[in-house]
Amino acid sequence: MAGRYVREFHAIDETHIAAVGGKGAHLGALSRIDGVHVPPGFCVTTDAFRLAVARTPALAGPLDRLARVDADDPAALRTAAAEVRRAVERTALPGDVAAAVTAALAALGADAAYAVRSSATAEDLPAASFAGLQDTYLNVVGTAEVLRHVSRCWASLFTDRAVTYRRRHGIDDRAVDMAVVVQRMVFPDAAGVLFTADPVTGDRRVVSVEAGFGLGEALVSGLVNPDVFTVRDGAVVGRRIGAKSRAAHAAPGGGTRQAPVDPARQTQPALTDAQAVRLAALGRRIEARFGRPQDVEWALAGDDVHILQSRPITTLFPVPAAAADGTFHVYLSVGHQQMMTDAMKPLGLSMWRLTAMAPMHEAGGRLFVDATPHLATPAGRTAFLDLVGRADPLTRDALETVLARDVVPTTPDPVPAGPPAGGPPPIDTDPAIVTGLVARCQESVAALRRDIRGRSGPELFDFLTEAFAEHKRVLTDPVSAQVIMAGMQATWWLNDKLGEWLGERDAADTLTLSAPGNVTAEMGLALLDVADVIRPYPEVVAFLRDHADDGFLDELPKLPGGARARAAVADYLDRYGMRCVGEIDITRPRWSERPATLVPLILDNVRTFTPRAAARRFAHGRERAEAKAREVLDRVRALPDGERKAAETQRMIDRVRTFAGYREYPKYDIVSRYAVYKQALLAEAGRLARAGVLAEPEDVFHLTFDEFREVAATGRADAGLIRRRREEFRAHQALTPPRVLTSDGEALNGAYRRDDVPPGALAGLAVSAGVVEGRARVVTDLTRAELEPGDILVTAYTDPSWTPLFVAAAGLVTEIGGLMTHGAVIAREYGLPAVVAVPDATRLIPDGGRIRVHGADGYVELLS
Repeated sequence: MAGRYVREFHAIDETHIAAVGGKGAHLGALSRIDGVHVPPGFCVTTDAFRLAVARTPALAGPLDRLARVDADDPAALRTAAAEVRRAVERTALPGDVAAAVTAALAALGADAAYAVRSSATAEDLPAASFAGLQDTYLNVVGTAEVLRHVSRCWASLFTDRAVTYRRRHGIDDRAVDMAVVVQRMVFPDAAGVLFTADPVTGDRRVVSVEAGFGLGEALVSGLVNPDVFTVRDGAVVGRRIGAKSRAAHAAPGGGTRQAPVDPARQTQPALTDAQAVRLAALGRRIEARFGRPQDVEWALAGDDVHILQSRPITTLFPVPAAAADGTFHVYLSVGHQQMMTDAMKPLGLSMWRLTAMAPMHEAGGRLFVDATPHLATPAGRTAFLDLVGRADPLTRDALETVLARDVVPTTPDPVPAGPPAGGPPPIDTDPAIVTGLVARCQESVAALRRDIRGRSGPELFDFLTEAFAEHKRVLTDPVSAQVIMAGMQATWWLNDKLGEWLGERDAADTLTLSAPGNVTAEMGLALLDVADVIRPYPEVVAFLRDHADDGFLDELPKLPGGARARAAVADYLDRYGMRCVGEIDITRPRWSERPATLVPLILDNVRTFTPRAAARRFAHGRERAEAKAREVLDRVRALPDGERKAAETQRMIDRVRTFAGYREYPKYDIVSRYAVYKQALLAEAGRLARAGVLAEPEDVFHLTFDEFREVAATGRADAGLIRRRREEFRAHQALTPPRVLTSDGEALNGAYRRDDVPPGALAGLAVSAGVVEGRARVVTDLTRAELEPGDILVTAYTDPSWTPLFVAAAGLVTEIGGLMTHGAVIAREYGLPAVVAVPDATRLIPDGGRIRVHGADGYVELLS
């Protein structure tokens, strides 16, 4: 039977999603797997649904009203969705559909009991499972009842949770159709679900089998605590037996009922170990068929296992493709190092990989580096853990968790072939070294801008390939690395030695205030200077407050003082317009592309600060640093052997102030180059769009660099590939990347092992000394930030684009970060107490609540 309105399982597979929905398509594919028994049934197709909708004119109005409802208005959404559901439920099945369903039931047994399940076309997909969002009805008996429940399944397409989920995933309500699965009921002794990967840790080595007595409804609905069997390599390696006080069973005449479980059986396992192993083997067979981890519903009647459905597990973080080589790997998140953990589009991923200093692997729209080689020898492992631990103790803890299992291949330390080679000569404390590095970078970027002009097509891509080599050459300048390391080592020396000699904690935080040459810190202060220009002109301020869009620069000269205001903003964009939130992703819009992004920050500065605030702040920081230097030097001189210690301390203070500011420059150089690359690539994309090769220029963001090169060379683009990549990116945005990811799929974020944090406080990494109490402002979007003086900025992460917001903040708390990441560096530069790497800070700290940040001790107290 493969008619227009009804199709049996054996006639369908996952290529028929448009006709039978995700659940139906998976059931069809399952029924074709050797050794997998699927109860017989059929699907009522999406053609039947569309026919019913077309024959119900009364649906048009409710659907239109639902489409107009704002996704951020849950009450209106509920009202509009309920109106659509009522209209669908009142819709009778068209006669030809009812006849086809009746005939299919007669072939299977009209008097039998059936499960009637919704199967939407946007359901059980790799990107979004929609699990549990549409309705299922069990033990439906009789043709009339089956027909009625088909209409009820259609209506469940518009449950509140289904509509909200579609909005969140960018899926139009009208773009989704509903099929219905009608399947012979199984009346099991035990039922449950199995996951072919650990649903919590993501470990692909294990199968987790959950089981309860009777129908699986009690387990899926959370009515009982299930038994959980963990199976690895064909053996049960973990077992937790739940107290199964109730079970669901078929009710006489239809539907289900709950009944108490005999107390003597409540703590008895619902499965034997052999049955759990057998179910795990079936799960692996199903996983192999679909090519990704699966969430499988099963039922056990006697000794017969029935598979009721299978869907992809969409919450697992993907594993890099390189992990398929069969050896064990440990990957570190690049995003946690670069302070940008958002998903990136394919062009952004490939450009970063092409210009990065280390090989990188993609998974879930993020990049990872393989740390396994650094962990392979005892000495290498120790050094690597020390380096990682200084930056982020959570990452170190995650690595140590993996290492404790003895799963990382280890080789002996190599035997030295001779005396250790001398390292690079120590670098002099000479500001001219930094000046020379910056000048060489600026000359290289100027040459890039000059030489890329006028290039297009294959010539452009050939040129960019050469430019990437120059990009790497500049970034790997050994002198640059020496300067950065010298600044870091001087910081560590000061904190360690002054802590040992004076009990002075984190002295370097004060000694580095207003260090010269920090391009990112200068950027934040420069926006205060822009506010100084604008503040005297009320018409300009009012215009920016009420009318600013990305074309505001062209309108400013029409206002009194507008020409000066425009020049100030334009000059700022000339210096810093290459920056943006998530700037390591070349596809993100730069400030120069969307200058209106800066307007709220400028207006906050106009409102909050008085003229010449930038100069005063910088001078105040320098004075505090100089006073701190005098203080510690006087105290050190009073120690035994004080003159020698003071001389060494002075040398390190000079060294840290000479070199610390340069730490931010390489990133500035990278994004300066990225801005040039992007302008040229967008010009090429525009040419291809005008030629009809692309639907729109930004389609290229969903291609890798090499794929873009191929499109430019051939004049042909794969629209289907671009569409799939766009859908994949949407799915990747819903994932949270871990700090550490293993090739087995285990995602680890580490934990703080501390006993020095007060009860109820949130532990984090101390990165900038001081204690501050104030109102927490939880900010997830830079353009919507509203900080008053004394507010403490709380956010997931910050990159350099957030620096202008730091000037108004009294303290900083982030979920991600390390000692030398952007937020920490600028917090120290501005003298803000800061704690970073605070897990779930934006969720646990209420916006507007009072908190106290302990920047030297590394924790945050929630005061109200």
